[in-house]
Amino acid sequence: MTVSTTAVLRSEWIKIRSVRSVTGSLIAVLLVTLAITVLAFATVGQAEADNADAEPLFDAFYALNFGQIAAISFGATAISSEYLNGAVRISLAAVPSRNLFYAAKMALVGAPALVVGLATSFSAFLVGQMFMGKYAIGLGEPGALRAAFGGGIYLALMALFAAGLTVLLRSAVAVLSLLIPFILIVSFVIGDVAGGAAQYLPDRAGQLVLHQNPEGSLGPWSGLAVAAAWAAAALLAGWWAFRRRDA
Repeated sequence: MTVSTTAVLRSEWIKIRSVRSVTGSLIAVLLVTLAITVLAFATVGQAEADNADAEPLFDAFYALNFGQIAAISFGATAISSEYLNGAVRISLAAVPSRNLFYAAKMALVGAPALVVGLATSFSAFLVGQMFMGKYAIGLGEPGALRAAFGGGIYLALMALFAAGLTVLLRSAVAVLSLLIPFILIVSFVIGDVAGGAAQYLPDRAGQLVLHQNPEGSLGPWSGLAVAAAWAAAALLAGWWAFRRRDA
């Protein structure tokens, strides 16, 4: 039986739309980021801008630190739903080609994550600046347009990174238990110990695109490329495991 790529993509899109936890995580990327943006910028935005060490462009995307958690959750739950009650066996019965199924699954994680990520990044920047008064910057600020685009790409990469790891570990709980503490806590601890090497961690590297003038050996786009390499490695590891394990 031959299954067309279009049919597989359509079926995977239906799955994502129909599972509430998956769509909820995707919507949360935008809603959580905007909520934190409004809360932070409406209360302490202008006060923080007065600090000598303030970095207006990077600070404009502060809430993406929380949006990335929702992006990771989206990537993990979109995949883990296949491992509930043997759903993956039914999927593979309908789509015998594991390569096609895996590619379609990841495409339907990456594409929505990119669209929502871009909307989130641009919205967070524009909404935040509404509260900044005389300190406000626009998309014409050097590096601002690049940071807004890069922020959306970064969120999509984190979703794909989580998706690949979820295939490898077959558990969203395991992936979330590893990635969220790592990004929120461990990455900063390692950064204090490892110095310049810490910029090659996926979150640190990816967020370099949000800086106007990043320090260190990586630039904005090369940092994003390092984050993309981490995501690609996770996707390849997931594909390798998916190809060789029983459903």
